[in-house]
Amino acid sequence: MDENTTTAKIAVVTDHNIWPGLACADPLAVRDWLSRLGFTPGILVEGDSSTQRQVVHSEMLWPEGGRVMIHSAAPDLPSSVGTGNVYVVVDDPDAVYRRALDLGAPLVRDLRDEEYGSRGFTVADPEGNAWSFGTYAG
Repeated sequence: MDENTTTAKIAVVTDHNIWPGLACADPLAVRDWLSRLGFTPGILVEGDSSTQRQVVHSEMLWPEGGRVMIHSAAPDLPSSVGTGNVYVVVDDPDAVYRRALDLGAPLVRDLRDEEYGSRGFTVADPEGNAWSFGTYAG
């Protein structure tokens, strides 16, 4: 190994303790879009007039594991609408790619094979968040 090469021990951990959260102007529309892409709707906690948020908390579950939280944008949350980027590990990126195209999802990066062994693509949701789907699982 030369001095420019680093080796890291890779830990294999199966857990669901890190959940990305996306602030959305219309979280119900994003939840619907994700459902049509293949996510399963989880909990949905809608706001009331005191919160001034349509959705206080919600979860969308990926059938192969993992989940993402979708909520309304709010002044007390430091997230900007449409700036998220989520990577989802999939066994069959070609099938998810076809579903995304059928939905009319804007293509950010076309389906391709990467030099590091992954196959995947990136699309944008209705609010501009980037969703990458690929086989790279670490």
